[in-house]
Amino acid sequence: MRYNFKTSEAKWQQTWDERRVFESDVDPSKPKYYVLEMLPYPSGRIHMGHVRNYTLGDVAARYRKALGYNLMHPMGWDSFGLPAENAAMERKVHPGEWTNKNITEMKTQLKPLGFSYDWNREVATHTPEYYRHEQKMMIDFWKSGLLYRKESHVNWDPIENSVLANEQVIDGRGWRSGALVERKLIHQWFLKITDFADELVESLDSLTGWPEKVRTMQKNWIGKSQGAYVDFKLSNGETVTVFTTRPDTLFGMSFLAIAAGHPIAQKQSEANADLKAFIQECERGGTSEAAIETAEKLGCPVGLTASHPLIPGKIIPVYVANFVLMEYGTGALFGCPAHDQRDFEFATKYELPIVQVVSDNGSWDRAAAYTGDGTMINSEFLEGMTSADAKKTMIEKLDSSNTGKSATTYRLRDWGVSRQRYWGCPVPFVHCNDCGVVPEKVENLPIKLPEDVTFDRPGNPLDHHPTWKHTNCPSCNKPAIRDTDTMDTFFESSWYFLRYCSPKSEQAFDEKDVQYWMPVDQYIGGVEHAILHLLYSRFFTRALRKCGYPIQFEEPFKNLLTQGMITHVTYQDKEGAWLSPAEVLPLENGTYIKASDKSSVTVGRLEKMSKSKKNTIDPGEIIDTYGADTARLFMMSDNPPEKDLEWTDSGADGAWRYLNKLYTQAMYAVDCIPAINTPEPDTFSAAAVTLRQVVHKTIMEYTHDLETFSYNRGVARLRTLSNTLFAFDPKTTDEKWAFREGYETLIQLLAPITPHICEEIWQSFGHTTLVYETPWPKHRPELTVETQVTIAIQVNGKLRGTIDMPADSDEDSVKQAALNHVAHLTDGKTVQRVIVVKNKIVNIVVS
Repeated sequence: MRYNFKTSEAKWQQTWDERRVFESDVDPSKPKYYVLEMLPYPSGRIHMGHVRNYTLGDVAARYRKALGYNLMHPMGWDSFGLPAENAAMERKVHPGEWTNKNITEMKTQLKPLGFSYDWNREVATHTPEYYRHEQKMMIDFWKSGLLYRKESHVNWDPIENSVLANEQVIDGRGWRSGALVERKLIHQWFLKITDFADELVESLDSLTGWPEKVRTMQKNWIGKSQGAYVDFKLSNGETVTVFTTRPDTLFGMSFLAIAAGHPIAQKQSEANADLKAFIQECERGGTSEAAIETAEKLGCPVGLTASHPLIPGKIIPVYVANFVLMEYGTGALFGCPAHDQRDFEFATKYELPIVQVVSDNGSWDRAAAYTGDGTMINSEFLEGMTSADAKKTMIEKLDSSNTGKSATTYRLRDWGVSRQRYWGCPVPFVHCNDCGVVPEKVENLPIKLPEDVTFDRPGNPLDHHPTWKHTNCPSCNKPAIRDTDTMDTFFESSWYFLRYCSPKSEQAFDEKDVQYWMPVDQYIGGVEHAILHLLYSRFFTRALRKCGYPIQFEEPFKNLLTQGMITHVTYQDKEGAWLSPAEVLPLENGTYIKASDKSSVTVGRLEKMSKSKKNTIDPGEIIDTYGADTARLFMMSDNPPEKDLEWTDSGADGAWRYLNKLYTQAMYAVDCIPAINTPEPDTFSAAAVTLRQVVHKTIMEYTHDLETFSYNRGVARLRTLSNTLFAFDPKTTDEKWAFREGYETLIQLLAPITPHICEEIWQSFGHTTLVYETPWPKHRPELTVETQVTIAIQVNGKLRGTIDMPADSDEDSVKQAALNHVAHLTDGKTVQRVIVVKNKIVNIVVS
């Protein structure tokens, strides 16, 4: 009677494949439902985070299928990127070979988990069949004015010899190499995401199916700010314009700072050796906000002064400062040290005036800047105003005096999409001495990566290739040079969800397909992608529509779930080396020892599973030991999906024991339940009615749990139903009918989570159809109404018993029943009051 998961899971996976039950196609006669988990990078091994993420999606997909939706649930691979290039250098293999091998291995690892993927829609972003479409998109962006090329300061990783996005710079170092990042001026390709900044902010309010924290993170990242441009006249007759969100603090200004790349700084450095050296030093710093915030605030006088726009005769020193970048604002700022921390640090170092202009009611200790609001002081016509009123008044003054004007700006910057590496989509442009930058002809796409590359020299292999970059100009046909940059891999993941709709189309996607399938109804992935990937995908949807692509919807993802991480305790030996769970043994007193030599082990805190700390669990080992359904059930049982989940051996073992008991009890039930399709009896015994009430209430409540992704609560409900069925002893015909109804309902409800064992039991009950293709059970409202309630009885506030009464009984009946129940406690005493809380409690006050 023991459940053989190895045989069962392999059998049902083969059955699903043979019957092609997960394949999808456009069917206008049915409502559609598009479930999608963020596509993985093919690293070669799946981890428990993958298992949780994909199980969440699979439960949602199987549930919607049972509700009658036409389901699309695809899977693919985000397969360009630096790890493959690094692996090629380390292993002496081609990145494509390494990538394809990893895809094969990961697909082999995913299949045993029984996910309902339509593998006919599989895409891999490193294939020419995929990236030829995004090369055309890049050309279309160029023609629509959404793509441009300019010189820009970038974060340069001297080890990887490539540009890093600000988010890839951690504490001033490259996120992979760990090298100190430098600031470098090179030509880069940019997409005008800022053209859509207003729309991207305003439409966040329509995304009611997204977590509030994600919407807030995007709003903050876009960073819409109201402020003013202020003009400063320099002593050489030129003007520097500054944008500020704090024009109210202008009277506290003590210096003007410009970026090292500012034209005035470059011009002044020609005759100033100290300034030139300082600018070169600035260029070795990072461009990320973290690098700027943590670096010492340094400056060098430019050799010019500025006039204060509102204080006649006041002269302000001008510096080049290392915390001002050309890519942010206008490349200049006015320093108000009392009310900005970076300005405060700078002014303190160079002994510049620190003038307080916003009152903090006397609590400011001058140890740091006061950045809050308050009442204006030392500010002439702003004196006594609130900060908010002062901002408005100052902007009006700047406008009327022609020294500035109001403005709205954004923290968001245009997206730099070019990278100096091999393993990415080639940028489809050519550089011609006569024609300039020219897009490749569409009929020549895809521009494929050369296969015969070497990685024995630093830098971009496309630059070093002897022939690949040499071509003819698409416009004049003269010799020209291909652009050797490749695209940021976020480019690929910003539209893949559209390609899934038409994976075999000669176009990027077909109108009829995206009209039917999009937007994605349920998107699932880690919160670490809350900003960039999701923001870029939202931008792409709008940019493609502007370029004439057949997109009629506003947002690509209707609902979003950001799942928590999988955690596990960490172990270290007495030398401090990390140990894997397989390398330690538990003792009865709760401590652990090292398996190899029985030495002591230190148990650390719960942390995200990571290779570096060796606190990982191999999904393959779990499947071999317990089966896929056990892993899936445990992932859904313990915590809400958005919370972190601690993996424990005892939890996995408990899930296995439950499933084995379910199978054993179901096999016993087969012997006493009526035949399939036996008509419902006209009447039921009290026991049968009680069982059916539990069953139908579970349908109602569990369905709501699935709708709200309260999977852990739902699993608890199913366990309660299971225990009720395990304890039920059917004797009469009607009770046996109710028993079958209960078991079949349990199997249908549990099937999205543990599909293999449910198919096995479903077949044992006589069904020839699949539970996967069986409609979702519907509860009967009359069986979900409470007919009996348990009422607590208190005497002088202390619980003295309970009584069962018909629901909504009249108050007098409840009072009398309660008094009768505790008559032995009130005998000889005076009943002062009897307070009845309907269907819940009776409080008897005696003296």
